[in-house]
Amino acid sequence: MPHSSSPSASPSSCAMIDLFGRRVTYLRLSVTDRCDLRCVYCMAEDMTFLPRDQVLSIEELDLLASAFVAAGVTKLRITGGEPLVRKGIMDLFAGLSRHLQAGTLRELTLTTNGTLLARHADELARAGVKRVNVSLDTLDAARFRAITRRGSLGVVMDGIRAALEAGLKVKLNAVALAGITPDEVFDLIDFAHGHGMDLTFIETMPLGDVGVDRIDQYYPLDALRRLIETRLTLKDTTERTGGPARYARVAETGGRLGFITPMSHSFCENCNRVRVSATGMLHTCLGQEDAFDLKAPLRAGGDGAALRATIATAIRAKPRGHDFVIARDGTPALARHMSALGG
Repeated sequence: MPHSSSPSASPSSCAMIDLFGRRVTYLRLSVTDRCDLRCVYCMAEDMTFLPRDQVLSIEELDLLASAFVAAGVTKLRITGGEPLVRKGIMDLFAGLSRHLQAGTLRELTLTTNGTLLARHADELARAGVKRVNVSLDTLDAARFRAITRRGSLGVVMDGIRAALEAGLKVKLNAVALAGITPDEVFDLIDFAHGHGMDLTFIETMPLGDVGVDRIDQYYPLDALRRLIETRLTLKDTTERTGGPARYARVAETGGRLGFITPMSHSFCENCNRVRVSATGMLHTCLGQEDAFDLKAPLRAGGDGAALRATIATAIRAKPRGHDFVIARDGTPALARHMSALGG
């Protein structure tokens, strides 16, 4: 895959500091809105996906990511949908690994549902990926099938095992769901920490019509933490991994728990990330409708000045924070599904 036409820029030519003094160093790049699962908090059961001709090509995704790296992004997470269903995805990882080798990118990683991880774990490790986030909301096969509407827990477990054997550090992400997570929280902690994995709990976010009532799904992490502390001792830490999670160590296991609380406790004051959809739309806040078209300046070619200017304009317009709220009737705050940007 050719890379000679990558837009070049120094950090000063595309200032990645917003009007609130926050430096943007983290890009979450969606490579597809498609997924082989239909998780109840993320998608409707019958989804209409983007026409393939509207999605950026692998080379365009590389050029776009490279422009952000040149502008000062040091952490790049590939997301979806499910990124590993994207045709040619390993070519993208192989190409982007040059930024790791050059030292301009500190971390290249991905979030995955794990269904295809066993197939790609070794190749990801060879591309310089050091860690992956795997979504796992339950250890019960029947519940897993119900939550994902079609998935196999055994396949995901095989993927996790393959990732660990390939030397990848694995972090599990579990969406806190009423009626499910409280029943399984201690089993999830035992499983994660017993295999040397971090575990992060995430409050469900009101994005897109998923065909179920958001109020019925929502379980606040304050309540979950109180439940955990009935059996385990948590000690807050100042550790950060570049994202919004706040971490605590479990004295009894030595492992780490993360808590991401977009609903109950905003983490916007130190937000360092932006997201780009598979169609090239830049969103500077997951909880706002703001969007800046990067596809047009990307395809305009030239020296990349138009692309750099659009990115700089978007960063300056990054809002102070999101406005997540679950309406009393359970309708989503935004029409955009979580799968469009990968959370």
